[in-house]
Amino acid sequence: MSSEIAVEAAAGWQVPTYDLPLWRGRRADYALVIPVINEGDRIRSLLARMTEIDVPQHADIIIVDTGSTDGSLALDFLESKGVRGLIVKTGPGKLSAQLRCAYSFALQRGYSGIVTIDGNNKDDPDPIPDFIKSLKAGYDFVQASRFIDGGKAENTPKSRDLAIRLVHAPVLSLFSGFHWTDTTQGFRAYSRRLLLDERVAPFRDVFLGYELLAYLSYRAPKLGFRCVELPTTRRYPSHGAVPTKISGVRGNLTVLRVLFEAVAGSYNPATTSRK
Repeated sequence: MSSEIAVEAAAGWQVPTYDLPLWRGRRADYALVIPVINEGDRIRSLLARMTEIDVPQHADIIIVDTGSTDGSLALDFLESKGVRGLIVKTGPGKLSAQLRCAYSFALQRGYSGIVTIDGNNKDDPDPIPDFIKSLKAGYDFVQASRFIDGGKAENTPKSRDLAIRLVHAPVLSLFSGFHWTDTTQGFRAYSRRLLLDERVAPFRDVFLGYELLAYLSYRAPKLGFRCVELPTTRRYPSHGAVPTKISGVRGNLTVLRVLFEAVAGSYNPATTSRK
């Protein structure tokens, strides 16, 4: 599918405004999108690890920021680690808005697929080439899982572990028709075909917070797209603050509300049935 088709399709997309302080041009067939906000040493450690395992030879690294003020995204440092692009969202919204910026940018530049990994350095980036291999093999949605054979969960907060295993993953599995095990994971990959499908339509302003992750986990298998989980390692620190943007009772209730709205079809495009 050519980039020209994507540009034509993008005419009706709703994408937050953003600045582009760094763009070195497309080199690879796949993009690696990393959403961040004040991740400090965590994003720097992640990028250093990616350099060690030669991730830039597999995918173009594009960071999408939503206003970091901690100095962690100095352009000279990013370029030294092989980062091809830095997008700074200036419009409203949080994670889903960030992803809409980066995904629309990548699709319009002709990337065949997009891998996303959180910028908080909880995920081991070693399997990134495996995610790309799965996309090349014809899968449309590749989800990281610490809970399947070969996966590893370290120091996961007990409340989060139980919420994923007993509520989030079972509910999405039941309503989507695909057996998911690790549905709150931001480490995942999407095919170009999936993101451009008008029945999916991810470029809408309804996706501002964490809606897009739950929605795609529900919508992709429901529409018959090929999905797979790959084993990964996710490590939480053994002490100190937990690096997460979802915290407290209010944050967790928001995640549950989004989950049930997603499986009820509330985020489906208006032109499609909710069933």
